[in-house]
Amino acid sequence: MPSLLRFLVVIGLLAGAAFVGMAALVAFVEPQPREMSQPLPADVLNK
Repeated sequence: MPSLLRFLVVIGLLAGAAFVGMAALVAFVEPQPREMSQPLPADVLNK
């Protein structure tokens, strides 16, 4: 039973670290908006 508890604690810590990392990315990283353009093939326009 102690090995199961240790396993669950390690999994919980890893999940918590992943959650905190994602929350930090959301809080501190601001995406840079930029213009996007994509050329359309001629066959799409000639329908």
